[in-house]
Amino acid sequence: MAKLSLKVVVAGRTYPLSIEENEEQVVLDAAKDINKAIKLLQDNYAVKDMQDLLAMTALQMAAKKDNASLDDNSSVNMDEIETQLQSISETLDGLS
Repeated sequence: MAKLSLKVVVAGRTYPLSIEENEEQVVLDAAKDINKAIKLLQDNYAVKDMQDLLAMTALQMAAKKDNASLDDNSSVNMDEIETQLQSISETLDGLS
């Protein structure tokens, strides 16, 4: 499978990614869902710090995935989620 270079915007920042072609829509949908969740949190809470908003979004999404896996008996690769969240956190820390 061929690699694809893709830039996604999450929380107002652009992140360059190298992904498999068949993952493009999944990644774009994930970025869209994250941005929607951040906007919803901004609108409903007095939180302004983007890192806090990202952490709250990650927690909500992980909880939803966990509940979905309990309901569907599907497996969620938590190690992959943790690795991605750590990468995002390190990127944000480097930009502060």
